[in-house]
Amino acid sequence: ASAPDGRFPSAAFCVFSNRFLAIIVAVIAVKIRHGAVVANNVAPLMAFAPCALSNTMSSWSQYASLRYVSFPVQTVFKSSKIIPVMIMGRVLKGTGYPTSQYAEAFMITVGVAIFSVFSKSSDKDTTTEVIGLAFMCMYICFDCFTSQWQDKVYVKYGRANVDPYQMMLGVNSSAILMTTTGLIVNGDIPKIIEFFKANPTVLQYNIITAITSATGQLFIYTTIKEFGPIAFTVIMTTRQMLSICISSIIFQHPMSVKALCGAVIVFGVLFYQIRRKYLARQNRSN
Repeated sequence: ASAPDGRFPSAAFCVFSNRFLAIIVAVIAVKIRHGAVVANNVAPLMAFAPCALSNTMSSWSQYASLRYVSFPVQTVFKSSKIIPVMIMGRVLKGTGYPTSQYAEAFMITVGVAIFSVFSKSSDKDTTTEVIGLAFMCMYICFDCFTSQWQDKVYVKYGRANVDPYQMMLGVNSSAILMTTTGLIVNGDIPKIIEFFKANPTVLQYNIITAITSATGQLFIYTTIKEFGPIAFTVIMTTRQMLSICISSIIFQHPMSVKALCGAVIVFGVLFYQIRRKYLARQNRSN
């Protein structure tokens, strides 16, 4: 068992607390919007179980990889989700994407990877092991499956019939069963209680994390419903770049020329996409 004054003994409990608060928020929202928690749901709760499992396994794989891969490898993997999401969409739903979209996704991936690697250094000199690469591959696969399956649920049962709150309730209801089982099987609960007794202030940080996670989920499910999994993945991929930019401004960290080149590539592609879609809309309206 971990020492009560050491590191928090269970990553699974962090996932559990996030899911627990998300369910409370989702139950209240669904009750207010639909008049009942389950009775008026078009999509059954079991429809959300596959993406709940993949979402849980994605989080677990990411945490498990941290001890075995270096920072640049983590960054490259996290930056390369757009093309795997497109491939997963083709596998799950038969969605086809033009070659130009694959090229744009590749350029965004390269730009974010360059920017992230050259704008931040790792706190640890972690070497990359084969098991770490396996965990990161699992993370990518499960993460890509999650957003595409959620979009599949919206398509199958009708976007008008499944709102983000119902998606949030369905996914987290299934996920909390999995995380609870994991906590019991691994015997984490006594260690968690002991840790909280020795470090009571940790609970408030856990609650804050759960609140931000639940709030984030509302935006995530709304984005996937309204704009699709590809747009969501692009947002999540470029998000880390924006967070590094904000951090460098606030804490006055210098930005290397290579990092700036990566930023130029990403924003260049994004502005190109915006202009292309704008011109396409103009042509349709004419």
